[in-house]
Amino acid sequence: MHRKGRQDAAKSKLFGKLAREITVAAKLGMPDPAMNARLRAAVIAARAENMSKDSIDRAIKKSQGGDAESYDEIRYEGYGPGGIALIVEVMTDNRNRTASDVRATFTKHGGNLAETGAVSFMFDHVGVTEFDAKVASADQMLEAAIEAGADDVVSNESGHEVYAGQASFHEVAKALEAKFGEPRKATLTWKPQNTVAVDDDKGEKLLKLIETLNEHDDVQNVYANFEVSDALVAKMSA
Repeated sequence: MHRKGRQDAAKSKLFGKLAREITVAAKLGMPDPAMNARLRAAVIAARAENMSKDSIDRAIKKSQGGDAESYDEIRYEGYGPGGIALIVEVMTDNRNRTASDVRATFTKHGGNLAETGAVSFMFDHVGVTEFDAKVASADQMLEAAIEAGADDVVSNESGHEVYAGQASFHEVAKALEAKFGEPRKATLTWKPQNTVAVDDDKGEKLLKLIETLNEHDDVQNVYANFEVSDALVAKMSA
C-alpha cells in the first residue's frame, strides 16, 4: 500500500507538470494541437503517460481563461557529483522560490549551480521523435528519417530515437508520423555531445540529485551527460 501510495503521488505530480506544459503551450500559441507544434508535443507526452482526454482538454481550455496562471520558463545549469554537467528546465510563478530550492538541492547532494551557459555548450539543443521498436526495423526507420531530413537515428530493442535540428524538427516529426503513426514522444531535448562514466558511489549520489530535482513541482526536465551501470539503475529503481 505504501508503494502504491508513492506511485500514485508521483503520477499526480507528473500529470500536474504535463497539464502545466499543455496550458502554457496553448496560451503561447493556438489552442489547436494541429496548428501549434509545441502543444502537439505536449499532448503526445500526456497521452504517453495515459493522461485522460478530459484532463488534456481542461488544460487547453484553462489557457483561454482570463485567470490563467503566468509562468516563467527558466534554465538552470550546474554540476553534480563527479563534475557531471546538468541542465534543469523549470516553469515557475515564483522565480526567487524556485532559484533558492534548486540551489539548495544541488548543494545538499554534492553539486553546485553555475552561470547560464556554463555547461549547455556540452549539449546540442535538438528535437527528438521517439517510436516503439515494433513500428519499423532499424533500416526502415533510418531510411525514412534520412528522407524526412533528420540528422541522426538511434535504434535498439527499446525503440527508435530520431534527432533533427530545431528548425527542421517539426517537419521531420510530421513526416515520420504520417508514415509510422503517432510517436510516443516528440519534443526538444538537450542531447549530450559526449557522456562521462561514473562509478556507483558517485552515480548513486547523482541519481539521487536528479530524482530530488524531478520531484520539485516547478522542474519540468533534467538532463545530464553521464553513464552509470545497469546494476545501479536497477538498485535505484527498486
